[in-house]
Amino acid sequence: MTTTPLPPSLIATLPGHYYTDPDVFRREQEHVFEALWFCAVRSADLDGPGAFRTVRVGRESVLLTRSRTGELRAFLNVCRHRGARLCTEESGQVRRALQCPYHAWTYDLDGKLIAAPNLIRMPDVDRSAYGLVEVALREWLGYAWVCLAEEPPSFEETVIGAAVERLGDAASIGRYGVERLALGKRVTYDVRANWKLIVENFMECYHCATIHPELTDVLPEFADGFAAQYYVGHGAAFAEEACGFTVDGSAGFGRLPEVDDDQDRRYYAITVKPTVFVNLVPDHVILHRMFPLAEDRTTVECDWLYAPDVVASGADLSKSVELFHRVNAQDFAACERTQPAMASRAYREGGVLVPTEHHIGLFHEWLTKRLATE
Repeated sequence: MTTTPLPPSLIATLPGHYYTDPDVFRREQEHVFEALWFCAVRSADLDGPGAFRTVRVGRESVLLTRSRTGELRAFLNVCRHRGARLCTEESGQVRRALQCPYHAWTYDLDGKLIAAPNLIRMPDVDRSAYGLVEVALREWLGYAWVCLAEEPPSFEETVIGAAVERLGDAASIGRYGVERLALGKRVTYDVRANWKLIVENFMECYHCATIHPELTDVLPEFADGFAAQYYVGHGAAFAEEACGFTVDGSAGFGRLPEVDDDQDRRYYAITVKPTVFVNLVPDHVILHRMFPLAEDRTTVECDWLYAPDVVASGADLSKSVELFHRVNAQDFAACERTQPAMASRAYREGGVLVPTEHHIGLFHEWLTKRLATE
């Protein structure tokens, strides 16, 4: 196909093969997911010593555990003997140690090798040196973030910095006390689309008037196509008639205690590259974590977080949850409709971004720069 020069109001997207090529996805695994901080689990999901969870990060399986002293630790989920996967379940609980199901090499919850058949006859084996391979871990917003890089990038600059870049300062997100909130609902979505289509969708609202009637009823400015992230510090205002961030605009729950007046009745969205979305409203927080599995498949885990007393009271969360559950379902259906066209000759050179989507171009520039490190 021949291409025509773009008018100044449009800029080009990534070419279609960025969403379909297994080699592009492999490079993303290496230079994005395995090189940057990746939000792995909610810390409270590992609720006691011996609790563990396995998470796919790029091409690796990462094992997160809570030690006997209550600390979170992360390791590559690989036995140091012959490379068997140590924990084959997605989550579980062990009493004192992690034992490989192949040859019974056994590790304590801090990753040290503590037992193996005939190990006593091998006194030259350094049990610390043959422990599990540790992965860098930080906690923020009540979640454990891991990084596989030998020299992880600055967490403050690349993760917390995303909130600062969006809101103007770290204190603005701190007022929501996300790390102290309780899980009210979790929904896992299996999306048959490339992870970048999901990021791009979240970053713009050009589509909102078309596919999000419930959302635009509560946030009417979204009907004009301007994304929540289109300038620093902006929060989309609730409709005058909306009493809360709910599917029918009815009242939600009391404002979180430290949220200030300027943040009341407003919605803020943050993209933490590569795979996290944070949604802030006065009475709860919604956090999405993406787990890219293939060039055309992504799992998205979405948590709705509320004040602990709201969850403990057994309050009906359904109208609150339903609003963004519908948004998720609508967005992911749109991404799945888009994915097949990425392989079309009509999209070989890519598409275009209109002015209200130009910030997506910065995401594309960021990605192509990272992939150019090979």
